[in-house]
Amino acid sequence: MSIAPTPVKTPCIKLCIVDGESGLCMGCYRKLSEVAAWGRYSDDEREAIMVTLPARRTLIRPEKLAMF
Repeated sequence: MSIAPTPVKTPCIKLCIVDGESGLCMGCYRKLSEVAAWGRYSDDEREAIMVTLPARRTLIRPEKLAMF
């Protein structure tokens, strides 16, 4: 009997558009380098990033976010 791997916790909402000014994904507010390395991060590293994401939203101009 094989045990399925535990899914990786992610803030991804499948809206992958990078804001050129901030360098953040407009869907999850992660940097591209974070998105690329997400699967290699430990649970603790992912959690540390995830707690910063709500504040990162303020780095994207509101009129850009209003498009979604």
